[in-house]
Amino acid sequence: MRVIRLMGFYWEVTKGLIRVLTYLSRKCQKLLVCVVIAVTIVYIVFGLSLAVISILFGFVYIVYSFCDYLLYNPNDPMDSRTNVLSPMAFNLSFESHFITTEDKVNINVLLIKRPDNEYKWCPTVIYFHGNAGNIGHRLQNCYELYHEICCNILLVEYRGYGLSGGYPSERGLYLDAAAALDYLIGRPDIDSHKIVVFGRSLGGAVAVELGRHARNSANIAAIIIENTFTSLPDIARTIFNCRLIRAIPNWFYKNQFNSVNKISSVTAPALFISGLSDELIPSSMMTSLYMLCSSGHKELHRLDGTHNFTWKC
Repeated sequence: MRVIRLMGFYWEVTKGLIRVLTYLSRKCQKLLVCVVIAVTIVYIVFGLSLAVISILFGFVYIVYSFCDYLLYNPNDPMDSRTNVLSPMAFNLSFESHFITTEDKVNINVLLIKRPDNEYKWCPTVIYFHGNAGNIGHRLQNCYELYHEICCNILLVEYRGYGLSGGYPSERGLYLDAAAALDYLIGRPDIDSHKIVVFGRSLGGAVAVELGRHARNSANIAAIIIENTFTSLPDIARTIFNCRLIRAIPNWFYKNQFNSVNKISSVTAPALFISGLSDELIPSSMMTSLYMLCSSGHKELHRLDGTHNFTWKC
């Protein structure tokens, strides 16, 4: 029985590692080659048991040290750091600015304003995008928002993305969001009491963090969250779906984005948009966030959309 249990353990480890290594092979090929070589050497010199232990320690090291690299994809597509599509491609007039965050990082923001004097009284949407690409990749969506709901739009480029400086991190993205809100509040030509915070996927977690603070309640009129996960540990377990990943405690994850523990502090009117064909985020996560939100005016809309294109439904 002991042998059977040991074989079962090795099998679970193997299945988990296959899933993780398959994902890593697409994200960091050089690192994976180094790990494979190191484990092979350990196996030849010390045998199977130490090789398995080496794999486990190597896996833990990779998960923790490279979770930023796995989570943030500013170079997908390859030219995303240099080629940022202009709103002029959609005949949208705009202002491009670089604003400085609390920790002295310069980030790029694009402000698309309504014509004539409309921009003075209409709402302004702060747009937080997902974990890949840049703000230029969201312009078609912004074009629809601009014309359908007649709003100004502030597109925020996270640090380490597009033309922004710095390197992405959880704390850094929160500081970027705070700087964007302060920037709008400081503009005399924008109604600072009609700011709507919108976030998709990773951007939804950023929006929740910004919207949960009481100090922002006077300026944030509403919050919109689309296809967002409950927390990063939760979505990691969903994507890899193996016992090995499920055994990793939450505190080990370098990035948390723990919206499920923050959403109860959101009291502004809230709209939750869930794509039922989302291939990454289970719709149950959006339902959980909706149920836990403390807003007295909240709605959950379920649409037959995929992760990135629910807005087209």
